[in-house]
Amino acid sequence: MKFYQLLLSAALTISNATFAANPSDQDLSLLKNQPVNFAKVKITDKFWAPRLQNHAKTTLAAGLDQCIHKTHRVDNFAVAAGKKEGKFEGIFYDDSDLYKMIEGAAYSLINNPDPALEARIDSIINLIAAAQMPDGYLMTYYILGNGERWSDMNMHEMYCCGHLIEAAIAYYDATGKKTLLDVATRFADHIDRTFGPGKRDWVPGHEEIELALVKLYRTTGEKRYLDLATWLLDQRGHGKADWSNPNYYQDLTPVRDLTEITGHAVRAMYLFTGMADAATAAQDSSYLPALDRLWNDVIGTKMYITGGIGSSGANEGFTKPYDLPNETAYCETCASVGMILWNQRMNMLRGEAKYIDILERSLYNGALAGVSLSGDRFFYVNPLASNGSHHRQAWYGTACCPSQIARFLPSIGNYIYATSNDALWVNLFIGSLTTVELNGTNVLVNMQTDYPWNGFVRLQVNPSKKTDFEMRIRIPGWCKNVKLKVNENKVKTKIDNGYAVISRKWAKGDIVTIDMDMPVEVVAADPRVEANQGRRAIQRGPIVYCLEQTDNPDIANAALNANTSFSITQDPRMLGGIVYIDAKTASGTLRFIPYYTWDNREPGAMEVWVPYKE
Repeated sequence: MKFYQLLLSAALTISNATFAANPSDQDLSLLKNQPVNFAKVKITDKFWAPRLQNHAKTTLAAGLDQCIHKTHRVDNFAVAAGKKEGKFEGIFYDDSDLYKMIEGAAYSLINNPDPALEARIDSIINLIAAAQMPDGYLMTYYILGNGERWSDMNMHEMYCCGHLIEAAIAYYDATGKKTLLDVATRFADHIDRTFGPGKRDWVPGHEEIELALVKLYRTTGEKRYLDLATWLLDQRGHGKADWSNPNYYQDLTPVRDLTEITGHAVRAMYLFTGMADAATAAQDSSYLPALDRLWNDVIGTKMYITGGIGSSGANEGFTKPYDLPNETAYCETCASVGMILWNQRMNMLRGEAKYIDILERSLYNGALAGVSLSGDRFFYVNPLASNGSHHRQAWYGTACCPSQIARFLPSIGNYIYATSNDALWVNLFIGSLTTVELNGTNVLVNMQTDYPWNGFVRLQVNPSKKTDFEMRIRIPGWCKNVKLKVNENKVKTKIDNGYAVISRKWAKGDIVTIDMDMPVEVVAADPRVEANQGRRAIQRGPIVYCLEQTDNPDIANAALNANTSFSITQDPRMLGGIVYIDAKTASGTLRFIPYYTWDNREPGAMEVWVPYKE
């Protein structure tokens, strides 16, 4: 029917396996699975492990250097704390970038202990704590005399508090230190005393605090934080703010009645993630029909092939259905990360592989493009075509995207595995080690793979004793043919919501192999997408490809046709080690590289959707 179905849905042909159509019994709780926390996952593969090492070494250092030395983000706290002379400098919401950098550092410290980094963060946290007002309020823009606090719903006070909460919980989990958590809790308490039933109304202009308050509830056990989160969600859509364009703020319709995604893309992602988190924590299923409608709308009519969302720079968000221009595509990096956050929650709630399909698409394309291979330059906007003038930058005045990448990358282990009462869910194919508990038994899991370049995956399970459980392996939407074996034997399985389910008594040393065919695919967009009429894109596995001028000097005249043949080459020396695709046409050979790697060499034009001649 729509882009998602044209691109991803096809009859699944399974070799050497038998699938039944029986769905599993419905879980009695609202959650179908829960992710295995990345702190329990050691990533070992050749694709992600070097990126995480580079993140710890380069990306964090670059972002902290910007916050400490090249911009005024840390100095604003020092001035607010009376430790330094000066005034507020920057943009009113700049506190949030520092909080996100602290969150990223915390995640990195969990798997990459670094005493020097920890000491550096501790010193910044001490400044933040010293800047906090006696009543718990904390936003340096207002503390330093720039107007009256809580006077404008669009001034990101609650947004900054949300990122403070997330950073504080992360740092507490990583180090056991409570200073920042105490700061965040005092700010949350200040907000709870000020807003709510019988107090002041408020509609946050930029969502984020809602999901953060649910995290704070889960960390502290204080139900009033969950109550405040749900109250803030339910404030929307009742005319309590005076926006000139309520759609931009997702404030035209009560959240439970939403039918289509509108307005600012990142705000929408944080809102939907917050709705899903509140639904889960409160066991309130009334949010779910709206989340289903919204998901179908964005995936079916407003998502790019890269998993990017938000086609318009005018509102950093959405316009009408199927309006997906390429060169002017906005596709903010933060929005792609938001797609990952939201789709993970949808998978937790629904237990369907299609949500991980979208998560994976956004991960390997829309989000990963946001950071250079060197780890120190960033895209804010991710177009699908360029005349050669669009490039990554070391930082931005509004630096939400660099700091977003800094906190997201080290948490990648969150998305690989999940568990339910008696099942291990394998969602992403990333070489890794973890130990999970199933039916009271510890099970060591070792995944080995050269994914995303190769579709072969080897999973070894080592339960501490023989035990029964299900292994639910996602069969990606792009995969048309897969062979499944257990201990080199063909295995009878069933398909349940996109997962191959293997039920057996598992013993130490059992090995599951998943061999997914990964051919080059020529993809057509929904014909209602005017920008892509007469064009095709190239995809292999989860990776979307593009042409770059440095490989294709005559890129302006590039075209594919029905007789084009493709060959693949794995080159460990090219762009950090990639598989590139050569397309042989009557007029010559075109070289396609993964979209996430573009703009890492000489400047030049780029395009994802290439003219196609019948």
